[in-house]
Amino acid sequence: MSRWAPDARERLQRAAMELFAEQGFAATTVPEITARAGLTTRTFHRHFADKREVLFGDDARVPEFVAVLMESFPPSAEPITLIVEGLRLLIEERFEGRKEALRARRDLVRSDDGLRERDLHKRAVMAEALRSGFLSRGIEPTRAALLAETGVTLMYVSVAEWLDREDDRKLYDVLLTTLEKMRAELAQ
Repeated sequence: MSRWAPDARERLQRAAMELFAEQGFAATTVPEITARAGLTTRTFHRHFADKREVLFGDDARVPEFVAVLMESFPPSAEPITLIVEGLRLLIEERFEGRKEALRARRDLVRSDDGLRERDLHKRAVMAEALRSGFLSRGIEPTRAALLAETGVTLMYVSVAEWLDREDDRKLYDVLLTTLEKMRAELAQ
């Protein structure tokens, strides 16, 4: 394969995930990843700052995604509609058809303290983006923070439930069920 192939990023991600699974995150080096992908370390660093970015490189896009989402709904849209529809779009774009890869990623993150910390940072970035989006829609600060944290928690709990399931149920269906359970608990 040519090192200038347009799929370099995907090849690097695939090679990294294979090596992480085989020998662990900490034991895997960037030169090993690039050798497996048939690319150079220079090419790796064009796409990723370091090997953690293979797992978390899309974090920077979260605030932009949320801003576009918030702008796409009319001002009269209920916040829960924004959360559920935003999560539906995210699920369609990033989760469907990737269950096994996401299980492997989850197991990898769980195996390394630094990756768990980075995952918590990702969760905080998501919550802050949502909070800022709700504030920009005129929602008062405490309510905006509660909605943001609820949206992120809804997503994380739903994904965990979905990844633990051995059936072919869709993540969005799991999310809707989780939302109903949350509503029922809050109504008590």
